[in-house]
Amino acid sequence: MMFHLRSVNMVYRYLLFLVLLLSACVKNNPDPSWLEVNEWTLQANPTLNGEDGELTHSLTDAWVYIDDQLIGVFEVPFKIPVLKEGTVNVRIYPTIRVNGISATKMRNEHMVPFEITGELVKNQTWSIAPVTHYKDNVNFWTEDFEDINIKLTDDPNTSSAHLTLANDSLQWFNGNYYGKVLLSATDSIWVAYSNQDQQLSIPKNKQAMLEIDYCNSVPFTNYLLFVNSSGTNENPMVTMNKSPLNALRWKKIYILLSEVITAGPNNTNYVQAFRAFYDSSIETNLLLIDNIKVVYF
Repeated sequence: MMFHLRSVNMVYRYLLFLVLLLSACVKNNPDPSWLEVNEWTLQANPTLNGEDGELTHSLTDAWVYIDDQLIGVFEVPFKIPVLKEGTVNVRIYPTIRVNGISATKMRNEHMVPFEITGELVKNQTWSIAPVTHYKDNVNFWTEDFEDINIKLTDDPNTSSAHLTLANDSLQWFNGNYYGKVLLSATDSIWVAYSNQDQQLSIPKNKQAMLEIDYCNSVPFTNYLLFVNSSGTNENPMVTMNKSPLNALRWKKIYILLSEVITAGPNNTNYVQAFRAFYDSSIETNLLLIDNIKVVYF
């Protein structure tokens, strides 16, 4: 299945229409049951033996089915009226905002849906705390900066700034280290890419995603490099916007790789690359990254 952002937007608008229709129906049915869904919990999958890495997530939304009928897509946590009562099956799919765009929501097919059977009662609220984990058949390429043999190499021809290991302000998800880049008027450009022996062969027509935890006062861009017999081609993917120095915080983004890979040439391997430039208007040009994770089938 090929994933098109335009198609996802069309589905999202259709679901919004259904939600509005449902709200209108509730006004004429003053005694609905209520379904409350809390925020997601991402757990380790013991079958993967730790390959799923640090379990950071930004599962902001949920696709909700009741008895196999799609109810809608909602931002968690939420509470919605349901025009049903009695025993029902609820299935909830972990949902992400693709490329950091809030209007573009997609089910994360790498994670299992949460499913539960329970009872809806008129004028009462059934509260659910959904839990998910990565599927057994998912593959990972991960750089979590816990090993001195970093899988990213600063480009010796273009990069004057350098990626180093740092641990001066660790969060729970950083492990012992994270990656740090400081840019200056002298060290004004950072370019890095995954090592030659870290090239990935990712199949077409299946969901593939890049996950990154990051904290930055200067913008930086992710690239997907095509490597084949014709050479190497750069594909700019997403630029992570800067945050003010007084409001720096760690964030997570899911970058969809599937569409670019499916539209690209056959017999191609893939390399992750990053680039940032010094901005003289920013007092401290700081970039922190961690838990870089390519997830694919």
